[in-house]
Amino acid sequence: MSKQVRVRFAPSPTGPLHIGGVRTALFNYLFAKKHGGVFYLRIEDTDQNRFVPGAENYILESLEWLGIAPDETIGKNEKFGPYRQSERKELYKQYADQLIATGWAYYAFDTAADLDQLRKNEEEQGKTFIYNHHNREKLDTSLSISQEETAKRIAAGEEFVIRFKTPVDEILHLKDIIRGDVKFDTNLLDDKVLFKSDGMPTYHLANIVDDHLMETSHVIRGEEWLPSMPLHVLLYRAFEWEAPEFAHLPLILKPVGNGKLSKRDGDKLGFPVFPLEWKDPNSGEVASGYREKGFLPEAVINFLALLGWSSGNDQELFTLDELVHFFDLDRVHKAGAKFDPEKNKWFNHQYFQREDNALLAKNLNHILLQKGINRPIEVITEIVGLVKERATFVQELWELSDFFFVAPTSYDEKAIKNWKPETAELMQRLIGVLENTLDFTAVPLETTIKAWMSENEIGMGKIMQPLRLSLVGSLKGPHLFDIMAVIGKEETIQRIESAIAAL
Repeated sequence: MSKQVRVRFAPSPTGPLHIGGVRTALFNYLFAKKHGGVFYLRIEDTDQNRFVPGAENYILESLEWLGIAPDETIGKNEKFGPYRQSERKELYKQYADQLIATGWAYYAFDTAADLDQLRKNEEEQGKTFIYNHHNREKLDTSLSISQEETAKRIAAGEEFVIRFKTPVDEILHLKDIIRGDVKFDTNLLDDKVLFKSDGMPTYHLANIVDDHLMETSHVIRGEEWLPSMPLHVLLYRAFEWEAPEFAHLPLILKPVGNGKLSKRDGDKLGFPVFPLEWKDPNSGEVASGYREKGFLPEAVINFLALLGWSSGNDQELFTLDELVHFFDLDRVHKAGAKFDPEKNKWFNHQYFQREDNALLAKNLNHILLQKGINRPIEVITEIVGLVKERATFVQELWELSDFFFVAPTSYDEKAIKNWKPETAELMQRLIGVLENTLDFTAVPLETTIKAWMSENEIGMGKIMQPLRLSLVGSLKGPHLFDIMAVIGKEETIQRIESAIAAL
């Protein structure tokens, strides 16, 4: 590429960051790193009516947690700052005025009530109202009155907006990296508002001006912005600027049914659609997050990368560095990608198995301390290694290992059938063997007990299942002799005695 790659993620701080937005940020990040470029974050807060306190920090924290923090953003390497649009608002008026001066834009004085009436009139005739070349010179605009009258009304403080003057009778042939050639008929486009009388630009003007001033080389965004592409390209033409390359990513679709993935889908099917837990500052409603649900950031990244993109081989598990190495926009699909909650959990399971036992032990220890259980971290680490194979989330470690910490007080009814009339006598004899066993580690224990069973011609089922039932309360758990080694001789004998008394 001839110029440095500079890509951006530019969310609005209107609430928590949706997982679709996270994927957009991820693809921008991967593209930047692949080409030795810059990934920057810009906060697009020109619509102050929709601003939600805390949302901006939430976005930054989410990207940090996921390991895809921007190279430039608010308070970090502000080469082209400010990176918050509300702090750049003095910039935009001059560009809006420039479009007026060059004939690419005009003032419109229509009130909201005027426009509502125009829409209603068109609907009554079975038509759709479009503000464009059909009517802009007949409406209350600077195109239908003199320059003097326009200046007089603006000086008098009359409210206005500045609209883009879309060219007439032109077919735009545009290039999208993912979708190829796309075309738009300018006669079907409306004259979008670029600047409001409150001194704030709309998304379209601010977006183009900032992308240009921040030297954005590629605009990689969701396909919902595809209809805005012709206006944005025309704005670049109007300013006589070189346009960036565009790539519109496919939607992330619902797991069931049609349409875009929403928070409602997550609520209904029990999975998060936000990276971090979010508490709405107005309603107090709490939405679950991947982090709080126990997902690992590496697993979330890997899963999202494969929603709409493929590496071209059968590999499914990628480190972030591997994703950077393989990533190519040419391999992003056009069709929407269906969100699969079970596959999402599968990825977490894979990464959970790779996670360091000592790190997981710290997380399990936090749960234990909440339950009033205090054990050496070395013991907890050993237990994690024994049970994590069946776990997908940290919370499950407790469910899989509770018997290591708390002796059973009840016994699984289905497993009790393994306790025969002669079992109590056999268990009592086993206690004698255990009391005389000096090395209570797993391998010697197994050798000793199996030798005793063999010498006395006692079948495996007569000892192993009742023994597991005594120690665990059911027939679950890892290797039996590992359990005995961890809980120790005294606790093992005590649990067998409790089972004899109860059963």
